[in-house]
Amino acid sequence: MSVKKKPLVVVTRKLPDSIETRMRELFDARLNLDDEPMSPEALAEAVRTADILVPTVTDELTEEILQQPDCRLKLIANFGNGIDNINVAAAHARGITVTNTPKVLTEDTADMTMALILAVPRRLIEGATLLTEGKDWAGWSPTWMLGRRLGGKRLGIIGMGRIGQAVARRARSFGLQIHYHNRRPVAPKIADELSATYWESLDQMLARMDIISVNCPHTPATFHLLSARRLKLIRKDAYVVNTARGEVIDEETLTKLIESGDIAGAGLDVFENEPAVNPKLVRLAKQGKVVLMPHMGSATIEGRVEMGEKVIINIRTFLDNHKPPDRVLPHML
Repeated sequence: MSVKKKPLVVVTRKLPDSIETRMRELFDARLNLDDEPMSPEALAEAVRTADILVPTVTDELTEEILQQPDCRLKLIANFGNGIDNINVAAAHARGITVTNTPKVLTEDTADMTMALILAVPRRLIEGATLLTEGKDWAGWSPTWMLGRRLGGKRLGIIGMGRIGQAVARRARSFGLQIHYHNRRPVAPKIADELSATYWESLDQMLARMDIISVNCPHTPATFHLLSARRLKLIRKDAYVVNTARGEVIDEETLTKLIESGDIAGAGLDVFENEPAVNPKLVRLAKQGKVVLMPHMGSATIEGRVEMGEKVIINIRTFLDNHKPPDRVLPHML
């Protein structure tokens, strides 16, 4: 009896051991053991040779790569919720199915967002580094290291999807008033639960908030959604927090406005040109004006394992000639 050949699955980055082991059991899995990001040439080669590709946010699957005449790929099972690294329209035109891993990282990302909402106004990183970098601390003083109280402040959430709602639930526990801008209002039941105020006009919301939280995906429509013009609407005593995608904010303008004191500060887990970080932002972080994190919003063991399990489910469903549960189509973007 002939043994059915396993599909070749190329995994672009190192995944949790349990996920890699299961992939080796189920598929002819080619793993990336040294975890170095694949070059465009290596990605193009993978598209020509693999049946299934498992990329991450660091892999740019462009139209040029996906439209190679000798492309063999049938499925792109993205290890991640965001799919701005993939030209979904080009993949769809080529007959390549695209999937992602939604509903896994909501709570983890909301936790990081809330951590930054706390860290920036209360100057937590600035205070912590004082004790660990050999600086002198004279002891407690009534006017030393004063930050801002959270209770009673207005939080403006940009993008009231699963993550935005999870942020709102956490923020309410700290006494923040919830405001939001979205393509459309959330269901009345959710709005009532969160006591959330909807703003159809992003401009109007930005001008009235104490803290702005960016929780929308990066799409062509949201690139520089917080443009130079809109950033200048934000109050001088307000803070900006971003755990979504760096491209949503005009980072250069944000940096200039913080430098000049026209925005109080920012907490950033993502950057416009990752993995490069603007040296001006690093300087501001050393001055205590911003908190910078290296894209850690979804970095929990549990989250990464659940993402891998979703990838495997999508692959197996596809191989069984069924529609994968997390299929992404162009019109969904």
